[in-house]
Amino acid sequence: MLDGLSLDQVRTFIASVDEGSFSAAARKLGRAQSAISEHVRSLEIQLGVDLFDRTGRYPQLTAAGKMLLANAREIVARVDTFKSLAKGMATGLEPELSVVIDVFFPIHVIAEAAKDFREQFPTVPLRLFVEALGGTVQPILDQRANVGIVGTLPIMPPGVITEPLGGVLFQVVAAVDHPLAAIKGMISKSELGKHVQLVLTDRTELSNGREFGVMSPYTWRLADLFAKQTFLVNGLGWGGMPAHAVKADIDSGRLVELSIEGVPAGGLRLPMSVAYRSDNPPGPAGRWLIERLTTCSGEGTA
Repeated sequence: MLDGLSLDQVRTFIASVDEGSFSAAARKLGRAQSAISEHVRSLEIQLGVDLFDRTGRYPQLTAAGKMLLANAREIVARVDTFKSLAKGMATGLEPELSVVIDVFFPIHVIAEAAKDFREQFPTVPLRLFVEALGGTVQPILDQRANVGIVGTLPIMPPGVITEPLGGVLFQVVAAVDHPLAAIKGMISKSELGKHVQLVLTDRTELSNGREFGVMSPYTWRLADLFAKQTFLVNGLGWGGMPAHAVKADIDSGRLVELSIEGVPAGGLRLPMSVAYRSDNPPGPAGRWLIERLTTCSGEGTA
């Protein structure tokens, strides 16, 4: 019996509640009051419960009606989302947008863009991966991500297209009580080589045989940027970090920027790019996000 329920019946039930009477619901829906009453009564018969108490001047929700109202609204909302999503897909809109982000890229810039994305594409779920080095490219190759924000893999695999996306300021730092922090003036690379360097490691094979910014034969390798930050603060080594990630540590005196031979004062600029497969270019939602990040990347990048 319940298989015969119609969406129109459910919408009529909700309208009757929201408008306060069957006659008001009829005016809103452009139907006769008798049709509204019949729709609601038919729904009650199919459900086997009374949704309204009709003994007063205006129909009042019964206890069962109150319990079922939230479910009715959820049903209608899900159907509306279903229809909107199908309409978007018919015009090329992605059913889901998966984005892999280089861990060096400021996450607050992503968050700001995501706020606007939610308003522009309310039916498109956004899935984010945060990775480093080759980990920003592998999900694109595997088609687990539609778009990537990459910055630390200078040689892209064939079939991957990149577009420039500003850059991130990168600073060499150490704890305030680290031996390197006590050196006045420029620190030579030979001196750096006497101390443990904390290095972000690649979880993929894409950077095999390549080192990025490694200046010491003594390295500790970590797969997580924030673990590296914690190790730096605790004096377990020196290393490079995105400036935005260590600003609070430098301001509070936990870390200091090191003056390194060959490294400009204030840090190096690490170029960032948007990447995607040539055979799977971004759809409307992905292209919008790329343009949005291009316009706002200057807020947290250099």
